[in-house]
Amino acid sequence: MDPTWVAAATEMWWIAPAAAGAGAVGFATLRRVQTVNGKRLGYDAARLELRQARLDAKSAADALRVARAEAARLAAERAASRTDASVVASARRALRELQLAEKAAMARVRAARALVVSERTALTSATVLPLERMRHRHEVVLGRWMRYETDPALLLAYPAMSDARMPATAVFLAAVERARDLRPADAARVTAADFAPYRRAVEELERAFDIAERSARGERVDADPLPDALWDAARSVVDRSTEALGRVTDALSAWTTRRNRDR
Repeated sequence: MDPTWVAAATEMWWIAPAAAGAGAVGFATLRRVQTVNGKRLGYDAARLELRQARLDAKSAADALRVARAEAARLAAERAASRTDASVVASARRALRELQLAEKAAMARVRAARALVVSERTALTSATVLPLERMRHRHEVVLGRWMRYETDPALLLAYPAMSDARMPATAVFLAAVERARDLRPADAARVTAADFAPYRRAVEELERAFDIAERSARGERVDADPLPDALWDAARSVVDRSTEALGRVTDALSAWTTRRNRDR
């Protein structure tokens, strides 16, 4: 070997360990950043939802002010016999609807604010990352549902849980599809904007399952907590009940296989 290369190698022996050390430090820093970001995911998503809830509440309040002014104008015109009573009645109905919408929007702000407080507390006390916690809740609901699909006794006792023509079951199946579609595929790249709708979808899935289960058992239930979008989606589930049930079951099998592989 060339003596020059030997001398250079002797004098620069420290470069490889230093580079390796720098790489290790960089990797450790990246892991720490990812862990911190993952731990803050629920909190950041809650803040995002609170921001949106406040914007929605402001829009509802603005619409209510406009409706009040319009109702007052029409009432004055009616008093002057310049408009029909049906027009005034219609404006008052619209005003009542907007009043209810504004109250609902303010309730969502309060709920979002409470969620921010809860997630802030979880930053220091939780040992499981928010995404993993939400995935677990997701799989718990699916596991409870599959008992009705695989246990012959439950299948015979509560056939409505497997009948997509039943309204509550159809809504639940629509919720299953929505949660499946919103479930983040790559935990390392999920953002607060991805996590927030997934969390809402899992929460809706839990409520939809509870309603479907209680309905199948003959209890009277109030379906108001579920959003109208789920009921709209349920109509298409009813139209394709056999296909939807098969697809959801296939999706559940795929999730189960993936979960077992990741363990």
